[in-house]
Amino acid sequence: MADNSDFPPIEPAKVALSACCPRCGQGRLFNGISTLKPACSACGLDYTTVDPGDGAPIFVILIVSFLVVGMALYTEITYSPGLWVHFLIFGPLAIGLSLWLLRFVKALLISLQYRNHARPGVIDRS
Repeated sequence: MADNSDFPPIEPAKVALSACCPRCGQGRLFNGISTLKPACSACGLDYTTVDPGDGAPIFVILIVSFLVVGMALYTEITYSPGLWVHFLIFGPLAIGLSLWLLRFVKALLISLQYRNHARPGVIDRS
């Protein structure tokens, strides 16, 4: 595995948009939609120590629910469509936005964790 000084710094926004390795910018970060790979295929960075925690789902729930419920309320007040229109439009919209945004926010949190050298907390018992 190469030292971090061999790689130029990569902006967290670029990592989040492309879902690439936060160290080299070449390898993929995810298997599938939001499952982390065990390691980078290009530089060998170990992803098993990376833990975005519950931050990504919480941000996604808050952002997507605000947007989708706001649009549904606006549509209901302005046009008064049938209930089937809400199910047809806003159900898939909420699912699609959630999946895309989850991947984006998770990659952003992983990139920020790597960039700031975040490690698990240790309690000093001495």
